[in-house]
Amino acid sequence: MFLCVFYSFVPIQHGIGYIQHYRTQQPSELLPLHLMSIKKIINDPIYGLIRFPFEILYDIIDHPIFQRLRRISQMGLSTYVYPGATHSRFSHALGALHLMTNAIETLKAKGNTVTDDEYQGVCIAILLHDIGHGPFSHALEGMIIDTSHEDISLLLMEKLNIEYKGQLDTAISIFTSKHPKKYLTQLVSSQLDMDRMDYLTRDSYYSGVAEGVIGYKRIISMINVSDNQLVIEEKGIFSIEKFLVARHIMYWQVYLHKNSIAAEQMLKKFIQRLKFLVVNEDYQIENETLCQLIGIKAVKNSKNGDTLNHKLEYFTKLDDIDVFQIIKSSITSADQVLRMLALGLLNRRLFKVILQKEPFDSDLLAEVRQNVKITKVLSKSELDDIIISGKETTKAYDPAYNEIKVLSKLGRVAPMSEHLDMLVNITDITKYYLCYPK
Repeated sequence: MFLCVFYSFVPIQHGIGYIQHYRTQQPSELLPLHLMSIKKIINDPIYGLIRFPFEILYDIIDHPIFQRLRRISQMGLSTYVYPGATHSRFSHALGALHLMTNAIETLKAKGNTVTDDEYQGVCIAILLHDIGHGPFSHALEGMIIDTSHEDISLLLMEKLNIEYKGQLDTAISIFTSKHPKKYLTQLVSSQLDMDRMDYLTRDSYYSGVAEGVIGYKRIISMINVSDNQLVIEEKGIFSIEKFLVARHIMYWQVYLHKNSIAAEQMLKKFIQRLKFLVVNEDYQIENETLCQLIGIKAVKNSKNGDTLNHKLEYFTKLDDIDVFQIIKSSITSADQVLRMLALGLLNRRLFKVILQKEPFDSDLLAEVRQNVKITKVLSKSELDDIIISGKETTKAYDPAYNEIKVLSKLGRVAPMSEHLDMLVNITDITKYYLCYPK
């Protein structure tokens, strides 16, 4: 058997990065037909050189709607705490797609039938699972368009499906849990999906938090299918426990770090204040895209009016850069609250944060309010914008939601909760926060 490989290095115009083109010549029984064509190899810092099995995946990656994810931060404003956490939703989507190809190949090697159409569909579904994220990801979820990123992802997938003449039909059925093979949907969205597996691996890598490292190779090698459900073989139980503990640590050490909470709450208040000023005080902003999305002006010459579908036209043009542009231009704003929030976000002058397990008593809230009022000379409504309180709740594992199933050596399938020890928390952990100017 001879293997001939020809390399050429070229800068790709649409932005995957530098790639290698190759053509493989070897017996067709060793290589599926859909792999016997020119492919691009992507150099991922975590997984190394990776490639994908269908040409349409590269077409979607090169699409402007997907390329926008380059300019959407994966971890919101966590970079204010962990300077290395500057990676994007773009790299996360590619990483999740890579893990998905590994998962499908593992299932096929264990005798599970996955057709090429299903393989392509589940790959497209995971590639586009985060396409609906807006600027700073979860930090501004529902703030610009009052709709979840999952719903927006579905709308954008349907839009792309028209453009690609129905080639996303299977992907949409998997994404919406309508496909008969439920384990394909579980690979995209569940408590043990390729999304979580990549973001924990990637976020721990870029933040430098070693406690978030998981054994993704071991976990993927242990997955299987039983009774149309995704299962983990019994040998993989300890890897799953490590995965759940790592996710718990990442939430409280990284995603819900007190300074991450402060930065993201300041960003939310900035957008809220901006909306209030423009709608109620005729405040002018230069960014037309953001202007349209927050419902400030009627869309000219629009037959559909201010519908969600029409807003999507603007939403797909919006990214972190647009929001930072408004923040930068607001540091000289005549509005004291907007100026204070803009300066704090731009120069990392974050609000003071108090975290505790119990709700804050009224005496402390009154004291903080009085102190801020004296030092900042603000009205009651302005104080409401800069004294921020709330709570965050999470758990390592939720036994009430689509439990991870464990397949024993004897063929018995049982929920993961029967195998967990005290290391994994299955109850809600709630922490209350209070943020205010120093």
